[in-house]
Amino acid sequence: MATRDPIRVNPSIVPGEWLGLLGGGQLGRMFCMAAQSMGFRVCVLDPGDHSPAGDVADDHIRADYLDDAGLNEITRRCRAVTTEFENVPAAAMKKLADHCIVRPAAESVAVAQDRIFEKRFMVGHGIAVGPHAVVQRIDDLDAAPPNLFPGILKSARLGYDGKGQHSTASREAAIDAWSRGGRVPSVLEQRLHLHQEVSCIVCRDADGAMTTFPVVENVHRHGILAVTIAPARVTAETAEKAREIARNVAEKLNYVGVLCVEFFVLDDGRVLVNEIAPRPHNSGHFTIDACISSQFEQQARILAGLPLGVTTQLAAAVMLNILGDVWFRHSEKREPAWADVLRIDGAKLHLYGKREARPGRKMGHVTVLGASLPDALARASDAASVLGIDPPK
Repeated sequence: MATRDPIRVNPSIVPGEWLGLLGGGQLGRMFCMAAQSMGFRVCVLDPGDHSPAGDVADDHIRADYLDDAGLNEITRRCRAVTTEFENVPAAAMKKLADHCIVRPAAESVAVAQDRIFEKRFMVGHGIAVGPHAVVQRIDDLDAAPPNLFPGILKSARLGYDGKGQHSTASREAAIDAWSRGGRVPSVLEQRLHLHQEVSCIVCRDADGAMTTFPVVENVHRHGILAVTIAPARVTAETAEKAREIARNVAEKLNYVGVLCVEFFVLDDGRVLVNEIAPRPHNSGHFTIDACISSQFEQQARILAGLPLGVTTQLAAAVMLNILGDVWFRHSEKREPAWADVLRIDGAKLHLYGKREARPGRKMGHVTVLGASLPDALARASDAASVLGIDPPK
């Protein structure tokens, strides 16, 4: 017998009711703000005393994600719970699902939590990915095809923002990196000649209705997303291909929620899936200021069982990620010149409320809007100059 969706049985959660969130990071903070603007109250479960989401939520349960008392409290209060990061323990999500609706479901998130599962899922559904090999034993590296070198060795779990990744020029280098990394299950990927990196955010509700945001172009520095250009400077054919694949991934996963699919665009025009993120994504931050509905509003709508919003982009946009490094440009730690950033026409500043700036830490972002993409890029270059970061190109 099919499990009934409690929101479908008792149609939507109305403003004034509670929505639950596991995780206290900046993505959760922006979800809280979007949901609160629609009249919902938000309860965050996160172990930290202070967190970006916990500080703005209507209530903050300070508990570990596997704490029974904390999980019981959030399900007592909320008919529906979501997450703001993909590495929430599966046991927590399954326990929640026994008492309330969880979007996305643990089964969908599990695919994105493990690169090996993710690659097998894509290949099993005929979705194109780059050449790769699963590495669980040293014999797997010995048997890896020669065309995977030079390559990138990526740990299967808990890898993000370039963590757990090692460039491997040769088989010997891969074996050494795998050994030094603790011999954990990994994926060895061929280093591809990329034309661009792009991403597409797809939103899918419990009835299977879907909408996508415009495909965007991403620039990474040191494994961390630095710049998003929206819309991407790609052909209409490439953009539609990415959207088609993103919709296909969401459907095959039976995914309910906001999902980001990241792609490699090769010099020959092929579009390959790099990885997926089962949540709103940094590359979708531009939607807060540039689109009719943001990715976070969509997350709240889907969680509450409300209709999807329109994702039309109203202005060209360039998003610059702000890391803690910008506080340390001088001989002593100094607050960045926010007023000078905000003097730039179309600049929209978003800081995450983190209490300490550290190099490499995501502290905020600035989205710069323009009447055209060249206009937005020029203004974003001015903002980058103020902040002392590399300008978008």
